[in-house]
Amino acid sequence: MRTARPDARILIVDDEEDTALLLRDALRRRGWAVDAVLSGADCLAYMRRDPVDVVVTDVQMPGMSGIEVCDQLYRRYPDCAPIVLTGYGQLDTAIAALRVGAWDFLTKPVKTEVLEVAILRALDHFSLQREVKRLNQQRASNEPIEDMLGESSAVRELQRMIRRVAATDATVLITGESGTGKETVARALHRLSETRKNEPLVAVNCGAMPPPLLESELFGHVAGAFTDAKSAREGLFLQAGAGTILLDEIGEMPLEMQAKLLRVLQERSLRPVGGDSEMPFDARVIVATNRDLETEVEEGRFREDLFHRINVVSIQVPPLRARTGDVLLLATAFLERAASRKQSFLRGISRRAAQLLVDYDWPGNVRELENCIERAATLCRGDEIDVDDLPRKIVEHRSTRLEISTASPASLLTLDEMQHRYVRQVLAAVGGNKTQAAQILGIDRRSIYRRLEAARTPAEST
Repeated sequence: MRTARPDARILIVDDEEDTALLLRDALRRRGWAVDAVLSGADCLAYMRRDPVDVVVTDVQMPGMSGIEVCDQLYRRYPDCAPIVLTGYGQLDTAIAALRVGAWDFLTKPVKTEVLEVAILRALDHFSLQREVKRLNQQRASNEPIEDMLGESSAVRELQRMIRRVAATDATVLITGESGTGKETVARALHRLSETRKNEPLVAVNCGAMPPPLLESELFGHVAGAFTDAKSAREGLFLQAGAGTILLDEIGEMPLEMQAKLLRVLQERSLRPVGGDSEMPFDARVIVATNRDLETEVEEGRFREDLFHRINVVSIQVPPLRARTGDVLLLATAFLERAASRKQSFLRGISRRAAQLLVDYDWPGNVRELENCIERAATLCRGDEIDVDDLPRKIVEHRSTRLEISTASPASLLTLDEMQHRYVRQVLAAVGGNKTQAAQILGIDRRSIYRRLEAARTPAEST
């Protein structure tokens, strides 16, 4: 018989402490790395802290049964192999366990040698399964992410980052200018998560409602908590279940709510408005903002402790001006979508109109481009979008590329305009990363943020 694999980790789950410790000690003497807990809830809590390779669970336990443990492990930890211990003659129970993801079932009392064989077989199977998954992920890493069009290096790097982070449960901070597609990134993270993709994704705009309403929306409330609370309501953190909750525009959240959110994220539990007891939640947390949170922290508008709590992994979505070559690709996709919806026969974009689209800076990013194409498709009278179909601000736009010419004094720039164009040019070169741009320009982040805001043209403010 093969010997124990000390690199593999086993967890025994049995409400009878003597049985749990007996199995644990017997396997330890044979060289296995084993621990034991006394309930299904303790098993799931253990897995959240330190996932194991094999869980050996009893079926008949108070609270969460072994069947429920297998179901939860199958949903949340697909790389873990559950083995069920059943009483003699409980064939129906064993079959029920297999249906919800158990790898094997053994009859109690179980001999240590028999349990070892089952563990080794499970480890072999799941090792092969992980290798197949790794090869599939390696192949998929070169494929584009659905709903995320683009062939530029900035988009390819963004997609690589999304795939890496999606495989974890880490809290993610998504930053980027308005209209860059931060919610699209959040949805991709959820969809590419093996453990959460079949669970809900719920989103809330943190700047769209006052603090009392936001607190109730996030954490729920009990009946009678306030005047209109005629019945209890489950908040979005609990509605998300084992899925994902997206806190959009978190930079807009008032300070008093920031303190409450910090406590919830630290404790991984919440108290509904008007409630007396704590309720744990299991959702993955993703936050998004178009603000520079480090500057917000320095200026006292965002809590530093909350910033560090949500900034576990940061993903910056590049602005459209940094995605060289993607403008026409996106414009064509938006045109096809608009033409299909309107049942029109638009066949493309004229060369002159295409050049204007490429030269424009797109301060509103992908959202502005989509709206522009939608408008042009509505106004177009021919079979292709032309210059006359584009908004005036795009037709009359001057490029942000810094060019100094003495050929015509009328073409020379003011100092403010030159500064504004150079700042935008540096930002485009570093993919919109304000911290890196500030280092290159020799100013702090607050200065670059203020200069961009002060220099926004009326067209960019719309």
